Amino acid sequence: MGKETETDSYILAPDPDAVRLTRSVQGRDQNGDVTEINVVEERPLTIFLNSREIVTAMTIGDYPEYLALGFLRNQGMITDADTVLGVDYDEESEAVVVRTNQRTRFEDKLEKKTRTSGCAVGTVFGDMMEGLEGLVLPAGEVKLSDLYALSAKINRTPSIYLNAGAIHGTVLCEGGKPLVYMEDVGRHNAVDKVAGWMLSEGVGPEGKLLYTTGRLTSEMVIKTALMGIPALVSRSGFTAWGVEIARQVGLTLVGRMRGHRFVCLSGEERLLWDADPASVPEESRKHGRKGGQ
Repeated sequence: MGKETETDSYILAPDPDAVRLTRSVQGRDQNGDVTEINVVEERPLTIFLNSREIVTAMTIGDYPEYLALGFLRNQGMITDADTVLGVDYDEESEAVVVRTNQRTRFEDKLEKKTRTSGCAVGTVFGDMMEGLEGLVLPAGEVKLSDLYALSAKINRTPSIYLNAGAIHGTVLCEGGKPLVYMEDVGRHNAVDKVAGWMLSEGVGPEGKLLYTTGRLTSEMVIKTALMGIPALVSRSGFTAWGVEIARQVGLTLVGRMRGHRFVCLSGEERLLWDADPASVPEESRKHGRKGGQ
């Protein structure tokens, strides 16, 4: 039997060697010497809801169908009342069309507003906040042993981040097992891809956890809560509004997780202290990075 690799347990894992996601660029370093590094590609993706153009997002270009579907769902533009008939991506025009069985309430709302640049997202921010009212997240435990196992596994998984930097990752996990690892230039894109995958595959939020490499902002907290996932974990830090919203909805929020250290600022009642932090080794500062920031 072959040796198990870091990506064997994933349903979907990053592919650092995928064409079109990064490219090699030559430059000069601080000593004036010629150097060559991998940099992340950016390309536009226009998202349509039925016949209406919603937004053009900058993305690395993988999993466009999941990104479009997750974006519309997380922004409240499609709901459980809407039946998705199809998600069609056209590579030449770099556009995704999400088709539903009927006109959505969001399309009706847009018709009553004057469309300006970027207003699609602004229009629905209030709706996203309204979606939190009365929200009840699934109960359950978050084991410290699982948090430490996830952190060690994810941080060693070959990724575009380790290869080129300048990118965020979001990982859907269950217990101590990472399931789906998405990356993109924006952390909101990465979480939307996870949401789109869950919706497409009919995967529920019970027993799940989101791990992100980015900051725990209000947007990340809102999207995690609207997905019904009860815990959000990050290597990075918090924003005050992100913490406030997490406490409002009862989301377990864990940040600054490096080695044996972490801080929980919301939902600590879910934590099960089943591991001794002293037994967890310090994380290497190098953290396996090969590419540029």
